[in-house]
Amino acid sequence: MNQIKGMHHVTAITSSAEKNYEFFTYVLGMRLVKKTVNQDDIQTYHLFFADDTGSPGTDMTFFDFPGIPKGAHGTNEISKTSFRVPSDDALDYWLKRFDRLEVKHTGIKEQFGKKTLSFVDFDEQNYQLISDELNKGVESGKAWQNGPVPLEYAITGLGPLFVRIADFDYFKEMMEKVLLFKEIDQEESLHLFEVSEGGNGAQVIVEHNVILPRAQQGFGTVHHAAFCVDDRAALDEWDKRYQSFGFQTSGYVDRFFFKSLYSRVAPQILFELATEGPGFMGDEPYETLGEKLSLPPFLEDKREQIEKSVRPIDTVRSTKDFTKE
Repeated sequence: MNQIKGMHHVTAITSSAEKNYEFFTYVLGMRLVKKTVNQDDIQTYHLFFADDTGSPGTDMTFFDFPGIPKGAHGTNEISKTSFRVPSDDALDYWLKRFDRLEVKHTGIKEQFGKKTLSFVDFDEQNYQLISDELNKGVESGKAWQNGPVPLEYAITGLGPLFVRIADFDYFKEMMEKVLLFKEIDQEESLHLFEVSEGGNGAQVIVEHNVILPRAQQGFGTVHHAAFCVDDRAALDEWDKRYQSFGFQTSGYVDRFFFKSLYSRVAPQILFELATEGPGFMGDEPYETLGEKLSLPPFLEDKREQIEKSVRPIDTVRSTKDFTKE
């Protein structure tokens, strides 16, 4: 079986592409590597924030659906996204940075033997920083070299994905028998699963919760999460595997920047499998990644229509010098 290799990306919903760009660029110091549109809803921006070159396993992406209501956190949702930082000292830096920039946070805590710092953005989207100091497993990416955060403290990729679920027994069986993760630890209601080489870049933390009401998707919540596989052949193999367990799938989908397969694996939980490549460097040079509206070839003939329907957002950074602070 072509095993899942770890995280690929997480896609969430924002109330404002402009505020989202400002927060991820100037507060979190992640690089906008692609400014494009939702291929299934071309009036909607799709922004990709990642490491220096948009490596798989480092992307946090956002849809900006016009008029969508605010979501509500609860059970049966992908509840939190983690980002990796190099060390425990990095968390001390981020604690001071969040205080200075008035970002709401919980303070530094320990989770499964690693230091973490949870925080929220302007939409009350849930995030966490996790230290790689004691980490072994899937390698992380390379921090945005020209961003505002000193490289020794900067975000390098995605960490463990959080899922809150009511029917834990079902979800555990699905994770282990279908997706081939293994449960390796437990802290109260939190269960730690990992796959492949493991470590922060290949883990899912599942919270068993039957108390909270059912989550409602909207801005401030996660739309779906994606795990990394090698190539198209792996997607085809996983498509057959899903169907052998009775799951419906999207079938093969060409997203241009990567190839995909989607399946709703539990109530309100949409997982995607996505290929490592081709990546984000094919249609824009490194120096100006994310500065223009990038469209896959199959949408180029609609560029004029799309540019009229999405409002302009200035994402030019190659002409600016960021002071690392």
